[in-house]
Amino acid sequence: MSLHDDAVLVLKRYENAADPVQEELRQVYLDHLARHPDGMWKACGAGHLTASALVVDPERGRVLLTLHRKLRMWLQMGGHCEPQDGALAAAALREATEESGIGGLTLLPGGPVTLDRHRIPAPCHWHLDVQYAALAPTGATEQISDESLDLRWFAYDEVPSVADASVVRLTARVRAALERRG
Repeated sequence: MSLHDDAVLVLKRYENAADPVQEELRQVYLDHLARHPDGMWKACGAGHLTASALVVDPERGRVLLTLHRKLRMWLQMGGHCEPQDGALAAAALREATEESGIGGLTLLPGGPVTLDRHRIPAPCHWHLDVQYAALAPTGATEQISDESLDLRWFAYDEVPSVADASVVRLTARVRAALERRG
């Protein structure tokens, strides 16, 4: 199965019926992939899917954010899909591992936590981000990558003071998913 096909399957299975904005985004993503066979790749000028993961330490009630080198914003780990990624979830896990330096991350079961579409500078126009939660193993130690100016753990309630609305929403959805999980 191609990465494009996997993304379509993931999005068809993604359900967030209580949130009409998420349902609308899901359809936007599916329509984009139907119109653009290259919609997974950075070269797609109309926009492309990206994969990210919020690294979370549920035992200590905190998340790991990266101070993005180019954007100079505190964000979750994530980025572009690569040809070697066999699945969207694998791309998110790869990005989270590379950018956090933490080995042994695992994705929260159940697929993506949320979707977020945001404008980016030309030549491309949109990132259609599929966002997961990555669970850090006990005692995890982060290591800064070349893509980051800094890495820092933030308590859940600190996130609104350092990050934009998209990261705040992602953190809230991850916390809700963790609570449902028990």
